[in-house]
Amino acid sequence: MEQTKDQNQTEISTPSAPEINKPGPDDTSKKSSFKNLPKNVWAVSITSFLMDISSEMVINVLPLFLSNVLGVKTNIIGLIEGIAEATSSLLKVFSGWLSDKLGSRKWLAVLGYGLSALSKPFFYFANSWRFIAAIRWTDRVGKGVRTAPRDALVADTVQPDQRGMAFGLHRAADTAGAMLGILIAALLVWRLQATDTSFQQKTFQTIVLVSVIPAFLAVLALAIGAKETKKGNARELPKITFKGLGKNFLIFLVIVGIFDLGNSSDAFLVLRAQERGMSVLHILLMLAAFNLIYALISTPAGVLSDKIGRKKLIVTGWVVYALIYLGFALAKTAIHVGLLYTAYGFYYGLTYGTAKAMVGDLIPEQLRGTAYGTYNAILGILDFPASLIAGLLWSGVGSWAGFGPSAPFFFGAAMALIASVFLLFWKPEQAQSAEI
Repeated sequence: MEQTKDQNQTEISTPSAPEINKPGPDDTSKKSSFKNLPKNVWAVSITSFLMDISSEMVINVLPLFLSNVLGVKTNIIGLIEGIAEATSSLLKVFSGWLSDKLGSRKWLAVLGYGLSALSKPFFYFANSWRFIAAIRWTDRVGKGVRTAPRDALVADTVQPDQRGMAFGLHRAADTAGAMLGILIAALLVWRLQATDTSFQQKTFQTIVLVSVIPAFLAVLALAIGAKETKKGNARELPKITFKGLGKNFLIFLVIVGIFDLGNSSDAFLVLRAQERGMSVLHILLMLAAFNLIYALISTPAGVLSDKIGRKKLIVTGWVVYALIYLGFALAKTAIHVGLLYTAYGFYYGLTYGTAKAMVGDLIPEQLRGTAYGTYNAILGILDFPASLIAGLLWSGVGSWAGFGPSAPFFFGAAMALIASVFLLFWKPEQAQSAEI
């Protein structure tokens, strides 16, 4: 969207040298200590921990519920997942811009978490894929409202040389919550249906009821524990514009977008595991192992990115992703899928928090909320074609049967390698002493 400038409004120009992940002379003693991270980082991390307990209990078994109980094909599952992410995309931009304009982050994030928590109980009553799609839409609207202000809240609170550590800690807490949520779901599956390969409706409804508790605790944790980071008066910003965010950010966004086009919903990985003969209980245990690796890698990777630069870790993570997706395409047994999915945690741990920290490096403080909103929005929009393409490649549409279960993973591996090459050879315009 092109920027429009009021006659009385000063144009905000793109800075030639934004904050980069290099410590200042007075920060050396603080950069490696978790105890020096501000309270907001811990409050946001606890909130994400609790919400992910709730979300991962439900979301990871949702494709199995759709496929086994409701009889939905993978192309429709891809459509549901794609639309769910895309519907939150514009809200991510708006909430990020609004948090910049108000100079306020906390309460927009609380609102988003609250909306997601309120949507959770309705999964209990779901009896059609359309009902599921509506609930997923509501949940993703909540995510769209909260994500950019939450990320900006973290970025605003810490020093540049702490940013990788802060986002790594947040990602580790988020992932630890996911692992615990999956283990709780696995316990419920074990108690209710043992090692049955097919998922049952009663099991799903029980999981939903238990998931409601941590969802509402997450909202309380952020509302009570976080402190607003308003800096002075409310800011007057121009309308949302890609141009105002700078050339470095836009190039990075294009490269990440190429990768994301092949990064379909992880629901397809769950369906691939079941297609290879894995039981529901073993699928959940596999997901728990994945999240354990993810949680263990995230924080060290964030700290390492503060020292050696973000780009090297992201490229490494994308190459790992490509190799793992190639493995998914060629997997012959459930054991193969289980080992690959566990190793998949290395990709997430290396790249997810690191990429967000890099966005903070490329953008000045007053536009950071807009930048995180735009970043999350573009990736959210691309999630729609990514998941739709994956579903169509797997099962086709109409009389066309598609290319089979391996096809989405060959496609994802190819896109990851292309993006890796572009990022590897891209040299951001920046100060000579700064390293991204």
